Amino acid sequence: MPSAAAEPPSHGFLLPIVGGAALAHLLNDMIQAMLPSIFPMLKAGFSLSFGQIGVIALVYQITASLLQPWIGLYTDKHPKPYLLPCGMVMTLIGIALLATARSYEMLLLAASVVGIGSATFHPEASRIARLASGGRFGTAQSTFQVGGNTGSALGPLLTAAVVIPYGQHAVAWFMVAALAAIFVLYRLTVWVLHHGSAKAKGLARNHAPGLDRAGVLRAVIVICILMFAKFVYIASFTNYFTFYLMERFALDVRQSQMFLFMFLAAVAAGTFAGGPVGDRIGRKAVIWISFLGVAPFALALPHVGLAWTAVLAVLIGLVMSSAFAALVVYAQEAVPGRVGMVSGLMFGLMFGIGGIGAAGLGKLADTYGIVWVYGLVSFLPLLGLATAFLPDTRGKQR
Repeated sequence: MPSAAAEPPSHGFLLPIVGGAALAHLLNDMIQAMLPSIFPMLKAGFSLSFGQIGVIALVYQITASLLQPWIGLYTDKHPKPYLLPCGMVMTLIGIALLATARSYEMLLLAASVVGIGSATFHPEASRIARLASGGRFGTAQSTFQVGGNTGSALGPLLTAAVVIPYGQHAVAWFMVAALAAIFVLYRLTVWVLHHGSAKAKGLARNHAPGLDRAGVLRAVIVICILMFAKFVYIASFTNYFTFYLMERFALDVRQSQMFLFMFLAAVAAGTFAGGPVGDRIGRKAVIWISFLGVAPFALALPHVGLAWTAVLAVLIGLVMSSAFAALVVYAQEAVPGRVGMVSGLMFGLMFGIGGIGAAGLGKLADTYGIVWVYGLVSFLPLLGLATAFLPDTRGKQR
């Protein structure tokens, strides 16, 4: 039986639509990346501990993760196209709160409001990218995801240039990005209202049957293990790499932000490659390469000097990031007809695991030091061995 990727689509790959979703993802994740990038400034300005920094990350990411699968499940049955621009309005409000916060409690509120905006964005925008894929699901998902990773890379760079020199109020400049995203998402919503329903019906007719109940259960368990390994390790970089560099190599905040930008730029490049490669050689092969390929670099990172730290961080970002698009499309193929729910669950797992990981790593850093934490997390990619238990989706990828 042919897979969804192998069936003739009713339209080609719609680059303007997939590109628009990727651009919105860039703007959305650029705003999100700004939050951990100002953690050193908030830590000093509000006299926070590593544990309190971890709780801010947890509140934001848990807010986003808990809502995403429910939003996706609801909109699978009851489409709400205008939810996309409305969700970005919440992000706009969260930025304003963050720029004007005067207490730790206000920082937590701002983080939660930005999280609500993210929860509405990811499942719905991922659905649009799939609708416009023309059957090239991996390529569309990786293009969409690379927009987010590019935004995540630009966030620390813009923060170092705009926010760090001028203080907390300069966070308000990111409202410009939110306004631009609202415009892009409105245009995508218009396309969905005029063309998207026909595309959705075509995909619904052509999808493969997916896994049986036992196969889905086994796939979910393995995916959770892989997501835990990937996103706890990624959380160690996005939230604490700057602190690691400052403590181990005595860099200042702006210098450390440049290293973080290099890592996140490598993540964006690796993500872009993962989807098209998965369309050709299969999702499981990409997942194997992603986890086991990065393990030697991860194990070596805590034991090298500054120059090799930069090199290894780039290699880790390139190799490990290729897995996410493959995991998302694999899950969509395993449970066909539930694009919103699966996308929300996958992005929700990403945020939830990342948030719990950030909080846990913060507590460990307070107790044992940030350098010790990097020695511990270097073993996480070895959990990629669980890929051996991942069932094949019905219909091999061509």
